Amino acid sequence: MLVAGFPAGSFATNCYVVAPAAGEECVIIDPGQDATEGVEEILREHRLKPVAVILTHGHLDHVWSVAPVCGARDVPAFIHPDDRDLLSDPAKGFGVTSAQLFGGLTLSEPDDVRELSDGAVLELAGLELTVEHAPGHTPGSVTFRAPFEDIQVMFSGDLLFAGSIGRTDLPGGDHGAILRSLARVCLPLPDETVVLPGHGPQTTIGRERVSNPYMSDLAPSEGPGRGF
Repeated sequence: MLVAGFPAGSFATNCYVVAPAAGEECVIIDPGQDATEGVEEILREHRLKPVAVILTHGHLDHVWSVAPVCGARDVPAFIHPDDRDLLSDPAKGFGVTSAQLFGGLTLSEPDDVRELSDGAVLELAGLELTVEHAPGHTPGSVTFRAPFEDIQVMFSGDLLFAGSIGRTDLPGGDHGAILRSLARVCLPLPDETVVLPGHGPQTTIGRERVSNPYMSDLAPSEGPGRGF
C-alpha cells in the first residue's frame, strides 16, 4: 500500500493520499486548507487516479479543499451524516457566524456527497477501508482502517494523536463520548496497529496504550458507536 501525506495550511492538518501502489487508483483523506496543490503534486509524482475523497469529520481544517478537489477530478466525497452540515456551514463547528470566520469564508458541498455508516467497508481504489464511527471530537467523527501486509493502518482523524486526543470544547464536542470512542475503536486493536492522525506524527496503538494519559486508564469496550 502506498500512503503519501503532507500537513496542509495554517492548521497543519494531515492530508493523506492512499493507493495499492504507484500508478493505481487512490483515495484522498481530509484535504484541508490550501491542500489542492499538494494533492495534485502527489498524484503526478505517483501517477495516481483519485476515485473518492473520504473525510474523518467535518471541521473546516479537514474539509476546506474538498469541493475543489472533488470538482477537479469529478469524484464523490464521503462523510458521516452527523457532520454533513459542516460542509456548507463551517462556522457551525467553531461556534461563530460565517461573517466571523476567515472574513466571511463560505464553502459548499461537492456535487456528489455520500454518507458513511458505522462498520461499513468501503471498497475503493482496490482498497478495503473499514469505517468506525467515533464521536466525541465531533458528532460525526470516524476513523478508517485498512490492512497492510500483516498489520493494520488506522487513519484516526482527530480522535487520537501521538500523546493526546482531539479537543472536545468546540460545538458538538463531548469528552465522555471521545473516551468511549477510544475504548471501543482504539483499545481493542493490536499494539502494532499504525495510527496516522489528523495532526502531528504517526504513532502506534501500543505506544499510545502505555504512554497516552487519556488512554492509560481506559479498558477496551464493544458496542455501537452511535447514541453517545
